[in-house]
Amino acid sequence: MARLYEYQGKKLLKEAGLPVPKGEVVSSASEGRKIAEQLDRPVALKMQVWLTGRAGFGGIQFAEKPQQAEKLADKMLDTKIKNFVVEKLLVEEKLAIKAEYFVGLIIDDAQKKPVLIFSTVGGTGLEEVIRSQPERVAYLYVDVRRGLQEYEVRNFLLQLGISARLLHKLSDFITKFYKMARRYDARSAEINPLVLTEDDKIYAADCHIVVDDYAVYRHPELQIEVAREFDRPPTLLEKIAYWVEEKDHRGTFYFFQMVEDVSGKENYIGFHGAGGGGSMMSMDAVLSRGFKLANYCDTSGNPAASKVYRAAKIILSQPNIKGYFASGSGVASQEQFHSARGLVKAFHEEKIEIPAVIRLGGNYEEKAIEILGNYLRHLAAKVEGYGRDDSPEFCAQRLEELIEENKAKKHKVRPIKEPEISPAAYSFETLTGKVYIDHQKCASCQSKGCIQACSAQILRLKEGKPILSITQEEAKKGKCTECLACEIYCTFHEKAALYIHLPILGLKEYRSRIIKDKK
Repeated sequence: MARLYEYQGKKLLKEAGLPVPKGEVVSSASEGRKIAEQLDRPVALKMQVWLTGRAGFGGIQFAEKPQQAEKLADKMLDTKIKNFVVEKLLVEEKLAIKAEYFVGLIIDDAQKKPVLIFSTVGGTGLEEVIRSQPERVAYLYVDVRRGLQEYEVRNFLLQLGISARLLHKLSDFITKFYKMARRYDARSAEINPLVLTEDDKIYAADCHIVVDDYAVYRHPELQIEVAREFDRPPTLLEKIAYWVEEKDHRGTFYFFQMVEDVSGKENYIGFHGAGGGGSMMSMDAVLSRGFKLANYCDTSGNPAASKVYRAAKIILSQPNIKGYFASGSGVASQEQFHSARGLVKAFHEEKIEIPAVIRLGGNYEEKAIEILGNYLRHLAAKVEGYGRDDSPEFCAQRLEELIEENKAKKHKVRPIKEPEISPAAYSFETLTGKVYIDHQKCASCQSKGCIQACSAQILRLKEGKPILSITQEEAKKGKCTECLACEIYCTFHEKAALYIHLPILGLKEYRSRIIKDKK
């Protein structure tokens, strides 16, 4: 899920015709003073963080004068609160509050319906209100085919004894609130508190909206960087990983960085799972051995080899890890040789010097293990492949033993170098990359094995040289599945004439910065 900050949510409310306090988001103390001067009244300064209970840790402050607002803003900005460094404040008019309410919308997965929640108690934890004062909370399930009608909201509010004077204002507000949430595919949305002021006006004093990650592509105007429900802003490496997932629909790639600055004194490893349940069991196995996870990664749902390759390259962009552990479900329905080929290409390019234990249980696991064994045996550190009959606990034990044999050598991040491609190379684009074939090198190739290696049969020979058997447009649209089989065969069995370039947006620059910082 993708969280919006309060100021972003209030912008959507305002566009939907709902009243919000006047104010602006700022990123400096001088800007805070300027907005306070423009408002010309007492203001509230609110840290923009994805945390509840901001008032309890000083995340909401009040200023009577612009000078005071500037001092408070200077104190609040750049403060570290849990996983957040405060970069923005919302400076808005201070409201004269007479009453506080709660209104929220969530998706009830059991009922498969959105449900509106309204409480006559706001400004505090709803869970506590439900427990101690359930009579002050009402629920309304909405038929998404018919939509929400204002008369339904009025009847809904009457359950709580809302006065006739307020009934129209609140029902109009809630109806518009629901439409806004539906428009932006909100998985959840809440206003706490929804306030009634001394002059009998209502305002959304706070706002939290979470957009369904599968719908983020429909809302570029929201400028959501990562469609994941983090409890902190995403790291740059997480953004780079998400850009891979965003552009490639084949399977799932999830990457979460546990720690940005890996300490070489501790047993951090790169973790690469495949499938939720199996990945959890595998995590438990390595954690029980005293390892710490630099990251959590999942590639499942039958990802292309190119996607697994990119996942491995991103995991290996973390310095000081001492091992690489890949293990997921033991009965995965995906063809595991795709994952094996992706890892072979990544490990071969990286020339990794830390051990890796790869458990690829599922379809064609024997072939996957064979691929790993054939093509990674000459690396500086050992890479071992295992299948469904080898437990995660056994594989974790093997990683521990291999790290000890390797004298706990730490991973060094290498710069990403652009491949040296002959200007005369034959080439064609794929869904996410580009294939280059040096036909001069192909002239001395005896086997032409790249043709047989290509299970999609998109290559053919013309005058002894491999070329596309389909149109370039078809290859670009995905008929070339980026299985990497042709490159691996040519690299290890023939003349290294074929190279598949799979760029990763932002990773070259990221590594350059990491390497520079470590010097």
